[in-house]
Amino acid sequence: MDNKITRGNPENMPKPVGNYTHITKIPRNAELYVTSGQIGTGSTGELPENFNLQLTNTFDNIKKVLQAEQLSAENIIKVNIWATEKIDWDFMYTEWSQLFGEDYPAMTIGYLTELGLPEIKVEIEIWAAKV
Repeated sequence: MDNKITRGNPENMPKPVGNYTHITKIPRNAELYVTSGQIGTGSTGELPENFNLQLTNTFDNIKKVLQAEQLSAENIIKVNIWATEKIDWDFMYTEWSQLFGEDYPAMTIGYLTELGLPEIKVEIEIWAAKV
């Protein structure tokens, strides 16, 4: 049995339309970590008005949560992204690539009219596993 997290795109499926993988498999007896949705607050608690600044802070916060549990992007098995305005995909994929390189997890994206507070423009939830 392979004792590592694997990602793949089944041959009988269309290619992903973005930087994600159709399926991520975790081996038995792996520890599962589920984060709350991370938002774009900065290190002093401020929430920028600009969407891309919130996105950068959100990725920074994800990295901090992972580091607190001695995890890295390799451990991420699923990402759920919610946004209240259109995502600038060039900017998003720059941040995404800094975290994942080209080893993408499964991902879901949804647009909503509002998140937990009206000033929050993006929220990202992470599922991770440690073998």
